Amino acid sequence: MLQKLNDLQGLKSFRLVKFFTFTSLVIMFTATITISALNAHWVRNILLEKSKEYDSLLVENLNHQIISRFMLPVLLRYKEIRLREENQFLLMDKVVRSTLHSFNVEMVTLYDNNNIISYSFDPDRIGQENAGGVHYDKAMKKETSSRLIQQGSFLELFFSFPQETKIITFAPLRAEKQTPSDLADRVLGVVEIVRDVSNDYKKVFKLQGLIVGSCFIIMGGLFIVLRFVVKHGEKIIERRAEERLKLEEKLRQAEHLSAIGEMTAGVSHEIRNPLGIIKSSAQLLKKQMEKLGTTSSIPDIIVEESARLDNIITDFLDFAKPKIPDLHPCRIEEIIEKNIVYLSPRIEDYNLNIIKEISKNLPEIMADSAMLHQAFLNIFINAFQSLKRNGCLTIRIKYDSGNIVINFLDNGDGIPEEILKKIWTPFFTTKDTGTGLGLGIVKNMIEAHKGIISITNTNPKGANVEIRLPV
Repeated sequence: MLQKLNDLQGLKSFRLVKFFTFTSLVIMFTATITISALNAHWVRNILLEKSKEYDSLLVENLNHQIISRFMLPVLLRYKEIRLREENQFLLMDKVVRSTLHSFNVEMVTLYDNNNIISYSFDPDRIGQENAGGVHYDKAMKKETSSRLIQQGSFLELFFSFPQETKIITFAPLRAEKQTPSDLADRVLGVVEIVRDVSNDYKKVFKLQGLIVGSCFIIMGGLFIVLRFVVKHGEKIIERRAEERLKLEEKLRQAEHLSAIGEMTAGVSHEIRNPLGIIKSSAQLLKKQMEKLGTTSSIPDIIVEESARLDNIITDFLDFAKPKIPDLHPCRIEEIIEKNIVYLSPRIEDYNLNIIKEISKNLPEIMADSAMLHQAFLNIFINAFQSLKRNGCLTIRIKYDSGNIVINFLDNGDGIPEEILKKIWTPFFTTKDTGTGLGLGIVKNMIEAHKGIISITNTNPKGANVEIRLPV
């Protein structure tokens, strides 16, 4: 039994559900964070590329408008471009603002060939030198480039949900065909456009959040289903393990009982022959003493103890080597009635009340009537031992779902819980005499008929022995 408990503890030391729950949560959290990060990076790149394409179109249109509506008219009229002059600046400002009207452009800055700001929506920036940086150099090489600028708290930036997102695009200002030949295919300057794309970024982020949320819901649902499956699997594994241990225990017990049976069968023959001689000799001795006019209780004691020893050997044989039932049709109520008739002298001596509650039209069952008679007799005797004088024993027999159900209910003191737990243990007994095999023999007989026997206490007092035999 101790080994069994140790085995079960070893099986339960690894908790599959707990391990699966922890591992799944870690994997799900990591996967969601990874998806979110990859999503944010992908969204950032997509937004940057789309904005770059959009700004390139704006710059191309602005480039055309500046050439056709500002540069050519100014060159024809003034022979040179001087944006520091008010009338030229105002014309440039008019062209730029009218071109970019309703395009959500926040800032436009024009750089000349010397990296000096010659025009800007912010007048304070005009005249600044070397303000374009690396992106200016790329634009002078006829390469358009863009970058994102985001503002917000650390957490907002970490989770890619900034308060403000702007895209800055640097593009070359190219000469067109209609410009003078000396300017053809030249980079006349650099255009810097700043647009606020916060709304676009937030919309994309909402989509990202929807995707991540959907992942959480799907993973959560999958987690619940898998956890249920794993928990059910764990219960099955534990149940199978317990069943395996019970089978191993039964196998060890069966092997033990088989060894006892073989030993008992071999020894019983050697014991019973001299036991019979002792018994018959004691009876003969008693007769001789009576003829001589001598009286003694010793011969009676020898005969009584010989009979008791013979019964013990019989119990050992019946328990260790259960008989195979000889099945034939029989009626349970008739077997019960034979037991009552057989025990009637004892019933009368103790003034016991036997109540029979037997359902009508009970079907016959295939059973060994002799074995069941012996089993029921043992139950009757055990019940009588727990009853006091004037006690009551109720016998109920009914048909239920393909089984004949027999209940023996007494109004005795019941069975203590610590005894009830050990009641089927071989050789366990609370009596001064006896082998402790009586109920074990009964159990073997009932199970040989593919039946079930159970013993419970009843309220307010008494015990109930229930037997279910298949029809």
